[in-house]
Amino acid sequence: MVEQTRRRARIGTFMVLGLVAITGCSTAVTSGSGAAGSGGDERAAAVNAVSMDDVDVDDTDNDDSPGAAATATTAVPTTTAAPTTTQAPTTTQAPTTTSPPTTLPPTTTVPANIIPVAVSEPPMQAVGTASGQETARIQMRLLELGFWLSAMDGEYGLTTSQAVMAFEKYMGFDADGRVDERTAEALTTMTLRPIARANSGTLVEVDKAKQLLFFVIDGKTEWILNTSTGNGEEYTEPDQNTPGEMISGVSLTPSGLHKVDRERPEGWWEGDLGEIYRPKYFVGGVAVHGSNSIPNYPASHGCVRVSVPAMDWVWDSGIMPMRTPVWVHDGA
Repeated sequence: MVEQTRRRARIGTFMVLGLVAITGCSTAVTSGSGAAGSGGDERAAAVNAVSMDDVDVDDTDNDDSPGAAATATTAVPTTTAAPTTTQAPTTTQAPTTTSPPTTLPPTTTVPANIIPVAVSEPPMQAVGTASGQETARIQMRLLELGFWLSAMDGEYGLTTSQAVMAFEKYMGFDADGRVDERTAEALTTMTLRPIARANSGTLVEVDKAKQLLFFVIDGKTEWILNTSTGNGEEYTEPDQNTPGEMISGVSLTPSGLHKVDRERPEGWWEGDLGEIYRPKYFVGGVAVHGSNSIPNYPASHGCVRVSVPAMDWVWDSGIMPMRTPVWVHDGA
C-alpha cells in the first residue's frame, strides 16, 4: 500500500514537470505580447492547481517528520471464540445395593460308619433274665443295635445274656447280663448303632478296655460280641500237654495289628493251658476261640474268649477268614 502511494507521487511530479516544460515552450513562442503572457500564467496556475489537488504528496523518506502522513494500520481481525459446547449433564446412576451375603448353616456330613436307629416304641421293659414276649422284643432290639445273639425266640438263654452283657459293657454299666430298669431305658432310647474305633477297612477289633470284640466290614461296625481277654497278671500253671511240667508267663493279649495266620476248624483242642474251641490264631499261641467261661472281666491267659455258639457263628458265617487283620488295643 505504501509503495503504491510512492509511485503515484512520482508520476504526479513527472506530469507537473512535463506540463511546466510545455508551458514554458508556449510562453517562449507567444511571449510577444503581455496579454499572451498573462494567459500563460493562468494556464500554469490552473495546471498546478489541478496537479496539487490530484496528487497526494507523501514524503516517505522521513516518517518521523511532523508533516508525514500517518501510516494506516490494519487492525488484527478479532477472533470469535468457538461457542462453548455445553455437555449433556452426567446422569448419576443410583448406587448399586449390595445385599448382605446369606450365610447358610454348614452341611453336616454324617460319617458312613454312623447308622441312626429309631427310638423303640413302646419302651422296653425290665425283664431281668425272664423269658417271654418282652424278651423277644429285647432280642430284636439287641440285633438291631448290632449285638449278636442266636435267635429272637423269647428264650433268655446264653447268647441273649452275652448280648445284654456286651451292651452293658459298651454303655459303661455294671455288666451282669440282666435287663434292669437302667438297661431297658438305654435300649429304648438309643438313636445310633454302637461303633468300633475303626472306621475303615474290614477287620476284627479287640477293645481290651471295654472287653468287646467288633467285626468291622468296609468301615462299618456290623457285629459286637462279649469277650474276655488276658488280665495282664503273671501265672504259673501245669502244662496240660506235658505232665509234671509247669508253665509260667504273663496273661497278656498283645496289642497291635495282627492277622489270622492259622486255625483249627473242628471241636475242642487241648491247649497247654486248657481246652479251646475252634481257635483262630493271630499271634503265636494267642487266638480268638470259643470258651465256656466269658465273665465280665479279663480272665484268660492271653487269648480272646467268646461263647461257643458265637464261635460257631464266626466259622459258619465266614466273617473271619485267614489273613483277616486283627487290631488289639487298650481303648486309649
